[in-house]
Amino acid sequence: MKKSNSSHGHRNGIAMLVHSYIFSASLLSSQLVHWREPKKSGAAFGLSLLVLVSLATLSVISVVSYLLLACLCVTITFRVYKSVIQAVQKSNEGHPFRSLLERDISVSSESVRQLADQFLIHLNWFSNQTRRLLLVEDLVDSLKLAAVTWVMTYVGAVFNGVTILILADIIFFTTPLIYQKKKAQIDHHVEAVRLKLEETLQSLQDKLPGAVKKSKVE
Repeated sequence: MKKSNSSHGHRNGIAMLVHSYIFSASLLSSQLVHWREPKKSGAAFGLSLLVLVSLATLSVISVVSYLLLACLCVTITFRVYKSVIQAVQKSNEGHPFRSLLERDISVSSESVRQLADQFLIHLNWFSNQTRRLLLVEDLVDSLKLAAVTWVMTYVGAVFNGVTILILADIIFFTTPLIYQKKKAQIDHHVEAVRLKLEETLQSLQDKLPGAVKKSKVE
């Protein structure tokens, strides 16, 4: 009985730790997209956009190689600069990156298990939703998926995957700023679209055969 309680408490501790990690990541993401700290948001936006634009014009191998080369240029230049300064001043400060080199960055097996458990939760949810939609458990939801995939065929014909990611990155960082300035107008239009969509779905449900609506209610 004690062993069971201990195991249950251990699982709860892991769940709380995972949720704290997720909350911290979402909080950081929210701070970045809302430009609470403009310098960090600008750096994140610029770096992500630079990487995506590079992927659109170069291969993945070239992008990774250029990023590593740029990083090495900065670190080697800084190391040589600090060595020259220490030689001129005859100081003994040591390696300029000593604190970073001594920091423990190893990934524990417990962290890997936590990430695997969280990934498994999302994977199971995705599998269940995919089965439910493809096997038409709910006709209206499956029709929604069909409409989205039909639209995406046209989107895919115009844009490739990297271009969509670039647009998503721009929207991700610019939409909160635009929304803050035009909140009233945007809310009004969104509400109008939502009501129109609900009316359309309701009319579609009313036209469904009686047997389908009955199974849906059940």
